Amino acid sequence: MLKANKYRLYPIDSQKELLAKHFGCVRFIFNLALQTKTEAYSTQGISLSRFELQAQLPILKKEHEWLKEVNSQSLQSALINLDNAYKNFFKGRAKFPSFKKKSNRQSFNCQQSVTIEENRLYIPKFKDGIEVILHRPLSGAIRSAIISKTPTNKYFVSILTETGIDLPDKIPIDSKTAVGIDLGVKTFAVLSDGTEFENPKHLRNSLKRLKVLQRRASRKVKGSNNRREANNQVAKAHEKVNNQRKDFLHKVTDVITKRYDTICIEDLTPKNMVKNHKLALSISDASWGMFVIFLKYKSEWRGKNVLEIGRFDPSSKMHNKCGYINKELTLADRTWICPKCGDVVLRDRNASLNILDWGLLKYSGMERAAGLPELPAMVGAMKEEKFINKLLV
Repeated sequence: MLKANKYRLYPIDSQKELLAKHFGCVRFIFNLALQTKTEAYSTQGISLSRFELQAQLPILKKEHEWLKEVNSQSLQSALINLDNAYKNFFKGRAKFPSFKKKSNRQSFNCQQSVTIEENRLYIPKFKDGIEVILHRPLSGAIRSAIISKTPTNKYFVSILTETGIDLPDKIPIDSKTAVGIDLGVKTFAVLSDGTEFENPKHLRNSLKRLKVLQRRASRKVKGSNNRREANNQVAKAHEKVNNQRKDFLHKVTDVITKRYDTICIEDLTPKNMVKNHKLALSISDASWGMFVIFLKYKSEWRGKNVLEIGRFDPSSKMHNKCGYINKELTLADRTWICPKCGDVVLRDRNASLNILDWGLLKYSGMERAAGLPELPAMVGAMKEEKFINKLLV
């Protein structure tokens, strides 16, 4: 099993200078390769491969002697990263690759010759080693490392190791140990057993301070030390929000994956949902995408099951008990009275119960033996609703 651990680095001044050269050279190669690929395709209709670009590196080093001062494998990794960025774009998983900026997070890869001895990290070109704080034990054979620098001038290393431990077998799906999760904005997550996780709203609670810092930075003279320091204060505020959000998501996903064996969630697309400008801030602050990533890899580690239902299933609109579909339900309606059975429906709890039922039905055939049919996304939702009402009346 591959596992990555992230540690803080404390380089001395000479090492910081060499790290800066690595960051700059890798950024230069990435941006130059992106420009070359774009121009080759737009002017001649030629799609340059990673290997064609990589073959030009020796010639480029003769033209720019300073490229020889850094690890050659890190330069090659920049081309691999660009190739992966193109693949993600054409598969619809990401936007078109953009040029890297010096003010953003900086990083470079080391694929070989990475060792840690006596709390020092040894990578090519750093013979004396860089001080590293191993706040957790590192086990397994080291495969690679990514050295990074944050906008707040902090250095980290993410070390990928092969632990030699196989992933556990999946626990059999059982409705008694399964849970449905409805993600929201007002309440971060509501579980089908009634458990609720409140939304801490870290970004929204920090907006007032962020606006003050950003206003101060905008009034400084461009290129001055005062503006650089003001931007650093803005970066620190954003970093704090990011750390708070990750800490919260790690704790929530840890509780869920330890408590339940089968977890049912919706297949949400936050990148499309944030196009609604009234909800964009709240959705981004909740970070549902990161929550799902954490949930899936921790479930893999513990042999738990993650089941996803379709994003177009009417989990909030359909009453879990009688099957009535409330077509007039709005986001402002947190509770509603079912006209068919007269029950008071709690929107989020009802949605989590529906997600649980449909997840178990889709993957194991448990419960609700006659549930939602498999319909293409563009087939009218009216057909689906009529089928449910006819089936459950």
